[in-house]
Amino acid sequence: METFNDDPKPGRLVLPLVLIGMIATTYTFINRVATNNNLDIEPVTTDSQVIDDEEELPVEDSTTTSTTTTLPDEVITYLEEISSEKIQSIDLATSVLEANDRWDNEQVTYQEAKDEFRSFIDDAEQFALTVNEPGPPSTFAGLVKSHEELKTLADLIYADTQELLEGLTSSDTGERRAAALESFDTNITLFQEKIEEIISINTSG
Repeated sequence: METFNDDPKPGRLVLPLVLIGMIATTYTFINRVATNNNLDIEPVTTDSQVIDDEEELPVEDSTTTSTTTTLPDEVITYLEEISSEKIQSIDLATSVLEANDRWDNEQVTYQEAKDEFRSFIDDAEQFALTVNEPGPPSTFAGLVKSHEELKTLADLIYADTQELLEGLTSSDTGERRAAALESFDTNITLFQEKIEEIISINTSG
């Protein structure tokens, strides 16, 4: 016992061996962990990409659904027609008001004013015919009813242009023409507002 305690050499030999064994074990463990981590990264990355792709699909579908119209083609065509007729009514109103102003400001002769006012009757008559045909699809009762109102207003606008000429040639001091112009402006405005209402009702979500 005394001889073993006095000799430190056995401990000196064992300690390096233990250290070498620990280093070797640690190196092997790290290599295995690194290898396993490399193997684990690839499937995880692939799965996350698949999940990302799957998550994006509903977003694209939702966007497509929100922008898709359900209106029948014949209704869309009708709405385009009345939009065009609204523009025609604006052009007609602009021409009438400008001609009336020119007459009030004495920028045209009496004959020139009569010719202009007479031409508005022809324009309004053609406008009324355009509004009457072809009209909306007969299967849509709401559109048919609304279109009847447009036809009535177009006829009133036509009558207003006739009254404008009568007022111009009247022996009064302009009262009849002024009343006809006010009626014309009112009916034009109602016509345009009715078109806006029809379009809004049929295109609002």
